[in-house]
Amino acid sequence: MTLSSAVALRLQFLARVVRKEARHLNSTTERLFTQPFTPDRVVALDYSPELAERVEAFVSRFGRLQDTLGDKLLPLLLTALGEKTAAVIDNLDRAERLGLMPSADLWLEIRKLRNQMVHDYVEDPVVLADALESAHRFVPVLTDVADRLCREIEQRGWL
Repeated sequence: MTLSSAVALRLQFLARVVRKEARHLNSTTERLFTQPFTPDRVVALDYSPELAERVEAFVSRFGRLQDTLGDKLLPLLLTALGEKTAAVIDNLDRAERLGLMPSADLWLEIRKLRNQMVHDYVEDPVVLADALESAHRFVPVLTDVADRLCREIEQRGWL
């Protein structure tokens, strides 16, 4: 399939952004999760600006990668592949069918978790610690989807 130069350039740009975001997320993940994130570590955020900044960076990078993949790169890639884009859930279902992501339901779970973490009003240390640990377990899913989408672009000669 031949793409317009505008679509090809946008795919190339988003692929570069996604790769960079994935590297940054992995780097922050390695520094933040040297030990399990417990409710005690959440309480320590009030007294440890460095730890609080790492948590903020992790949450931000997790959310940014998830947004870039699901809201920008995936719909554009589906369009480039000749697929009709629609509501987010329909795009996710198509991506799952095409092997671009493991599970639309899992992606929605990650999205829900992302929304939970970005709200500063999470005051319960147990809830925040659980959310951070869950997000930590989902990092490989996000980076795998990033890799799959970028590989698809490369294999089609669009990158």
